Amino acid sequence: MSPWKKTTCLLGVFPLEWEPLESSVSGCSSSRSLTLLGSQPGTPRSLCSFFPRSWEELILSADVTTFATVMRESPTATALSMSSNTLGRHLVACLLNISEARRKDLVETVARAALYNTEGFLDDSPGVKREGTTVLNIFNDYDYNRSVITIVACVDSIREAVLSACVKACGLIDMSAHTGVHPCLGAVDLIPIYPLGEEVGVEHCAQEARAVAQGLTERVQGASAFLFGWADSRLQRGLAQRRKEMGWFKKTPDMKAVRPDVGPQPQKRYGLTGVGASPYVMNCNVTIDTQDISVGRSIATAIRESTPGGLPGVQVLALPHEGTVEIACNVESVKGDPPCHLAAEPWPSFTIDGQKYCHPPASLITARVAELAGRQGVGLKGTALVGFTPHECRSLAEFALSQGIAEFWKEQRRIRM
Repeated sequence: MSPWKKTTCLLGVFPLEWEPLESSVSGCSSSRSLTLLGSQPGTPRSLCSFFPRSWEELILSADVTTFATVMRESPTATALSMSSNTLGRHLVACLLNISEARRKDLVETVARAALYNTEGFLDDSPGVKREGTTVLNIFNDYDYNRSVITIVACVDSIREAVLSACVKACGLIDMSAHTGVHPCLGAVDLIPIYPLGEEVGVEHCAQEARAVAQGLTERVQGASAFLFGWADSRLQRGLAQRRKEMGWFKKTPDMKAVRPDVGPQPQKRYGLTGVGASPYVMNCNVTIDTQDISVGRSIATAIRESTPGGLPGVQVLALPHEGTVEIACNVESVKGDPPCHLAAEPWPSFTIDGQKYCHPPASLITARVAELAGRQGVGLKGTALVGFTPHECRSLAEFALSQGIAEFWKEQRRIRM
């Protein structure tokens, strides 16, 4: 077992457990709680239904039984809902991927750098809190030696928060000494920016992503970056394509052959960072109970979007993980409605600039992996969601920001199997 076990949610397999939070909601008993359980013990439910858009609805839902109280006292739940909805219209998320998970304090130091301005303060000073910014979650994996830090802020504030975290990470992580089974190219490996609010459009996110890439290479001498998605303004190439072009999937990438979009030729210490903007990408990892990587690769091939009969938006790798095999999926949002033959249950959906997007639910991916693994006599161990779905991310951020909770991951990270 890893010394620092990653935050894990099991979707459609086992209940989700929460540790109590020291908070309460006006008009709600502090002992009131909710859990990811159906009306019968062991009944699986989609995590998407766990976080309704309204926090009053979440707290007062009659069909759930236990959830750690998540709101502090407020004048009225109505006022909280109104202020949250106004704030939420301008939110964006960055799921910052850094190449470190084995040093807990280091990862949390990077997360705090997004939240506090320490310029002009002594090294041991926490600095001044950035308004309108929260870190919702820190997902880490010891074997991968990789962490994902979920930063949410208003679109006009996200740049400085992300850059501060990146500068701190580059100062603490040396890629020349990095080990881990997950592919990576940079100390800061990935900076994706996703719109969450209705008032945030494609071009605004693209501008912020390009500014982050430029700012990183200016503040960290020797850092370099490639652009993807909306930030790749001429071609708008997707992340998977850009990673392939940069050699990200290779066991030993040839960094001398890489041509970054921003900054100098990649250096060993910092490596190369992917920076971009796109509709929300959910990360969903399904673990199968085998050490046979060939079984995992056959499943990955079958569910990959590019395979006939694959799942829309799913980019996938099979990786060895803690004595098993993990089917690691990037679940990209796709335009329009889900295919009819895959829409037995609702797909999470949202709108950007009037265009509807949706993505396969984690439960569908889990079921497909379980089916394919079962054909080869292999069982399923569980499904981990890295971060949240778009609606969950926005709802949690609205709450955290309305209550002034910057380090929300401290409330979140005790989610466990």
